Amino acid sequence: MDFTIAAVSAIIGFVLLLAGIPKLTDYDGVLRSVRGYKVLPSGLEGPVARALPIAETVAGALLVTGIARQWAAGVAALMFASFFVGLVVNLARGRRDLDCGCFAFGIGEIPRIGWFHAVRAGILAAASLSILAIGSSAGAGAQATAATLALLLVLGGVAIAQIRSVVHFGKRPVDDYLSSASVRLRAAGATSRYGV
Repeated sequence: MDFTIAAVSAIIGFVLLLAGIPKLTDYDGVLRSVRGYKVLPSGLEGPVARALPIAETVAGALLVTGIARQWAAGVAALMFASFFVGLVVNLARGRRDLDCGCFAFGIGEIPRIGWFHAVRAGILAAASLSILAIGSSAGAGAQATAATLALLLVLGGVAIAQIRSVVHFGKRPVDDYLSSASVRLRAAGATSRYGV
């Protein structure tokens, strides 16, 4: 049981590190994301945007290392529950065109939230609460093994997400556009070749 808690803790920790570290140097992006949710009073948006990346990074590091695990799990549960509420409120309002602020901020991407984001935040909140409720302390060896396994799982998830962002199976709307553009290019090439 201690190993399982350590592994789940490390997975959540790496997710928080993956989310928090890029935000540490992008205050404007975090602030834009926090404001986009329109759930906080304007006076709290700036302080939350400053504190969020630090809280994610510190809680993530503590969960990965197993140091102050229950405190970090409580902070993580609070953050993920807040993310869940913010996402559900905006989805219920019909506001899908906003950056979830989950990880880094896409450049040139159209930000959109969906129920996947809310479910993910809810699952991470529940997992963090279970760590808080169960509480355990794995030895240093078990913690290191669990952290290594968690890192591999998180990296695998990131790799799959990256592959999914560039590889699409089936027909996409862009295929129609490219097909018609290809036909026009071939027609233009034939015209110029034959002087017509």
